[in-house]
This record gives sequence, structure tokens and C-alpha cells, in this order.
Amino acid sequence: MLSSRDLVTALKAAAEPTRLRILALLALGELNVKDLTRILGQSQPRISRHLKLLAEAGLVERAREGSWVYFRLPEAAPVLETKSMGDTPPWAPEAATGGQMIHRLLDVMDQDDPVLLRDRQRAEAVRREREESAQAYFQSQAADWDRIRALHVEEAKVERAMVDALGDGPFDLLVDLGTGTGRTLELFSGHYRRGLGLDLNHEMLAYARAKLDRAGIHHAQVRLGDVYSVALPDACADAVVIHQMLHFLSDPARAVAEAARLVAPGGRLLVVDFAPHELEFLRENYAHERLGFARATISQWLEEAGLDVVETHDLAPDRSATGDRLTVSLWLARHPGQSRRPAAATATGVLERME
Repeated sequence: MLSSRDLVTALKAAAEPTRLRILALLALGELNVKDLTRILGQSQPRISRHLKLLAEAGLVERAREGSWVYFRLPEAAPVLETKSMGDTPPWAPEAATGGQMIHRLLDVMDQDDPVLLRDRQRAEAVRREREESAQAYFQSQAADWDRIRALHVEEAKVERAMVDALGDGPFDLLVDLGTGTGRTLELFSGHYRRGLGLDLNHEMLAYARAKLDRAGIHHAQVRLGDVYSVALPDACADAVVIHQMLHFLSDPARAVAEAARLVAPGGRLLVVDFAPHELEFLRENYAHERLGFARATISQWLEEAGLDVVETHDLAPDRSATGDRLTVSLWLARHPGQSRRPAAATATGVLERME
């Protein structure tokens, strides 16, 4: 319960049109100050002032990533489309109470109000622009992507850890979300009966197909697919991999939830991405939306999606390494159910339904 003083503070903070619009937008997912200035058409100092008042009242939470700060609703507040979590521990009880109050406010707001509708349209345009920027980078760099990625991590060490974590299988179906050059399908080619890589970039898919063909890996396919909405049935895959893809997304929590949906009982989901860092040039030059993820953040997303986190592992660069090098983190999660392979979800049947 909020004290009368805290309740008055919270109500005063929310009782302003722009701040109510900000709360409604954050119900759709995390946004930074730059996003909000574009959506709301107001100056950065004014938006920052509104956010400061909302944060002081416990109605929004901050998550700093390098020079950017993302804002979100407290955990107790539900979202309209998808729930975004940050890099901080679970909220304190008073913050959760503030989140419950936001929920009630949003419940009584008219979501068909023309102003709110316009805000949502602009927010969607901002998110779409982010995704297109990342895709444009991939398109321009498809042939060099493996080389560029190798500049940031010790790839051989990461790949050995991936194989050790996911295990030998054999997997009826392995799904690689955001397959890029198809390297994950190549790495695990001896561990699955059928492999499927999904990506939204046509140029990247063309490159991956050519690479798999050259390697003689004919039991794997790559297809056009959206990691937020995968055209596969629930519980269809024995293994799902998300390798170095989440940091390009505006809503990584949603992608993790979608990946978890695909995991069959007893199946495994392996997530590989960077640990938190402050290398701003990756955002500026390489379309990285997020500067890494805390171990607890992705673990929480996996658990909320109904999986058990069984292993987390950090791979730090060698002390002798020169230049900018990043720590890579791995998360392995399992579906808690008993392993099964129903006929309707066999690898062949799943891939045939995608034709």
C-alpha cells in the first residue's frame, strides 16, 4: 500500500497530459529520451523533466546503457503488447504498488483516443526504423559479417562453449533464429537431423545458402522469418539457438519469449550474446541497439517464458588481447516437460508446413 503522501506524489506526477502519454507509450515497451522526443514532438529537456518527475514518483524505472537511458514501467505494471525487462533486480514492493496504480490508470484511459492512437503509430514507426537500420547494415555487410564479428569476440572459444552447452543431440529439429550467415547451422550440422535458420534479410539468406551449399550441409535450410513471430507451431524444436542477435533488437525480451514457445518438452534454448559493455562505437557504427545484457536479465526472460535456466557462462577475452574485446555470455535453458516427439511436430512435418 502507498502512504497518503506517496499516493499524492504519484497522482500529481501522472496528472499531466504529456506524462500520461509517456506512461501509455511505455506500456508498449522500453523507450529512450530520443525516442520519446520524436514520438511526442517535444524538446529533450522537457521530456527529460517529465521523466524525472515520473521516476521520482516511482511510476517509471531507468536502465542506463552507455550514454543512453531506457525507461520502462515498473514490473508490476502489465504491458499492452509485450513486457520488456531491464538489467536491474526485481522491483521493491513500493515500486510494484506504483506499477499497480499505473495499471489502473491505463485501464480507464480510452485507448482509441486520437492522441494516443497517433502516439502509438509514431512509436511503431520509430521501432520499425530501428529494425530497418539494423537490416540495412546486414545487407551492406553480408559477405563480411563473419570477419566483423570476429573482431569483437574470440569466435573459436565461443563456438566450443556453445557445443559443450547445447550437447550432442541428436536433435530432430534445430532452429536458429537470426541465422545471419548460417554459421550456427554449420557449427551444429552433425548434431541435428534437420536444421532451419530464419532471418529477415534477403542478402544475408542468400549468403547463408551459398555457404551451406559449399559446405555440403544439405539437411539444413534457411528461410525468411521474423524472430518476433515465427511461422512454426508451438513445441516443435528440440533445440533453439539465438546467437549474437538480441543486441540488434528493439525488443529482445519478446524475441526470447517467441524462441521459448518453439522449444519442445525436454528441449533446449541456447542464448549467446555480449555481457554489458560501454563500447558506444558498436551502436554508432554497427547498429547495435543494446550494449550487452546482464546475466540476470536474460535469465529472468527465460524463466518468465516457462523455461528452467540450467547454465550461465561468461567468456572473457584473454588478458593479452589488444584493442576492444568483449565478454560473451551464454545462457542454456530447458523446457521442464518430459521429452517427446509427437508425429505432428516432427522435423519433416514442421518444415513441410512452412513450404
